[in-house]
Amino acid sequence: MNDSAKEMMLYDAQKKSVGVAYALWFFLGMFGAHRFYAGSNAIGFGQMALSILGFLVPWGVGLFIFGAVSIWVLIDGVLLPGVIRDYNVRLASSLGNA
Repeated sequence: MNDSAKEMMLYDAQKKSVGVAYALWFFLGMFGAHRFYAGSNAIGFGQMALSILGFLVPWGVGLFIFGAVSIWVLIDGVLLPGVIRDYNVRLASSLGNA
């Protein structure tokens, strides 16, 4: 097997799907699952931490935090195809350099 075929197989095995990312966004978006899937662990952790904080603090502040994270997640829904494309491009270039 030549290197090109090997790289293509590795890419196909590791690439991310926009459909899976949207499913995670729809069901677990407030906890950053779509960002963890896309390799943006810091952003995913931030969304998860703020969502949990929004649930735990009293009504006024908690509702504000929860609302802010909700808007953030809705914006992520628009940005998600680009985030997944960027991940896949980085993956392809890293396999090409390996």
